[in-house]
Amino acid sequence: MGPARFRKDIRHNNPPEELTPEYLKNNPLTLEQMTSDGIVLSQYLLQHLGKKKNILSGTSWGSALGVKIATKAPELFYAYVGHSQIVNPNFSTERYSKLYKMAENRKDSDALQILNTIGKPPYSSAKNTGMLYRVIKKYEKANSTPAPQNWFALAPEYNNEKDNKNREDGDDYSFVNFVGDQKLGVQSMGVSIDMMKDNLNFKIPVYLIQGEEDILTPKEMSKKYFDALKAPKKEYFLLPKAAHGFNQPVVDTQYKIFRSIKTN
Repeated sequence: MGPARFRKDIRHNNPPEELTPEYLKNNPLTLEQMTSDGIVLSQYLLQHLGKKKNILSGTSWGSALGVKIATKAPELFYAYVGHSQIVNPNFSTERYSKLYKMAENRKDSDALQILNTIGKPPYSSAKNTGMLYRVIKKYEKANSTPAPQNWFALAPEYNNEKDNKNREDGDDYSFVNFVGDQKLGVQSMGVSIDMMKDNLNFKIPVYLIQGEEDILTPKEMSKKYFDALKAPKKEYFLLPKAAHGFNQPVVDTQYKIFRSIKTN
């Protein structure tokens, strides 16, 4: 597959000047499309780099996509490495109650006000889901070792008004398609994801990295999924003082896993 074919097969979406409700409704982002794109990209990379197979890694939302790609096209990969693995992204009332209890125990009036305002899930508004995530991230940050600040320093050539706006718009576009918004007419991708039902059989080794303090994709869910899935080889890594995002122990564990995967 040459570059021209690659560009043709990958879906291109020319973004508008503003993310209007009309644009969001008429340009849905789907898991099926991104899975297809990911497979085409993997095929292109193998040809471009002259390799037999890749190692596939996915984190957070990328872990949902990674599982779909790995189970649909296992012949392209030596192994799958998931971090903050999504199993079922829909935030249950039980998990909401646990989060509410955390806020009560901390006498956190700001968090309690947010949780009382949005109420229990499910939410028809992306704004309400975003408010829930604010509380989650607050507690994850408080209980985990942060990543070094220099990890997030933008290179000067990308730190400009146009690129900053594109990043913000891309985040907004992805988020609203992931969680959905009834008023905007955007369907949620997350509502249809259930790895326990759809993706338990792997033909390649599987490695899952889990932060002990991860609230968004908790260890109880990822461990249950890990125990249920079938793979030629599988390993589970539970890291203390790690939450949903990256920090040094997460990166060190990834590196260790990558180095251990047999590629011959």
